[in-house]
Amino acid sequence: MNDRQTTRLFAGIALAALAATVGHAAYAQGEYIAVSRAEVKAQTRAANQAGMLFEGEADPSTRQPAPLSTRSRAERKAETAAANVDGGFASGKRSYVAHNVAPREALAKSTKTRADGKAETMQAIRDHGMIAAGEASI
Repeated sequence: MNDRQTTRLFAGIALAALAATVGHAAYAQGEYIAVSRAEVKAQTRAANQAGMLFEGEADPSTRQPAPLSTRSRAERKAETAAANVDGGFASGKRSYVAHNVAPREALAKSTKTRADGKAETMQAIRDHGMIAAGEASI
């Protein structure tokens, strides 16, 4: 850096520090009223009861109430159990089976013994078919 750039850099830093100091002093002289913890809690409780607390960035005035169910919990549980009898909610609704990424057949017990699995792993290591620890990409 040359002298001109250094001077501009220091002047900019000094100006930023001055602006921060003046801004803080102006805020301190404003109409700031100290509020106790109990008052803040009471205000928050009142806003919550009025439904004016925000959830994330959602505006509570645009929030729609959840639709009420016409069936009881027991009816829904019985329907789910009946649909799951064949192993995939496939009773009349094939969409679940089509989009199921983990079919139940893949979760069945293995037919290999522990020794077979270890032998297969060792063979993959010898054939350089295994990824070294920490080398897998995410």
